Amino acid sequence: MNASMLSFILFSCLLLSVQAKNCYFSEIIRYTNRLLNEGSASCPCRDAAVNSCSCLPIAEPGHELACFVEGTAHMLNANMSSHTMVELLNRSFRMQLDRKLCQSLARDNKCLYNTKGNVEEFLKKILSAYQTINK
Repeated sequence: MNASMLSFILFSCLLLSVQAKNCYFSEIIRYTNRLLNEGSASCPCRDAAVNSCSCLPIAEPGHELACFVEGTAHMLNANMSSHTMVELLNRSFRMQLDRKLCQSLARDNKCLYNTKGNVEEFLKKILSAYQTINK
């Protein structure tokens, strides 16, 4: 068993132990920062254009978790960024959404957005949302 798998298992166990009214954020912030530092795509996102950039949902307030689940699922399917870290984030977001954790980020289970952004913008939205909770 390699270190990343052990980290994944420990992180998953820790998240499962979180109570329903808590919002676990430190690992999400750490993994999101790592993904940003690995140089994720920062090219412009154009919905209609066919290019190498992925357009991910930039959530409206109260719909962040659902959009984070949708966006990280797209990142996994497109084999973007570090697969292990994106998988950890996706599972964390799904668990938080399913267990109704982080109520300020999940007033609804539907991803509602008016704009889309590239991977860097999407990750910065995740970081911003969880840093706000951390304050």
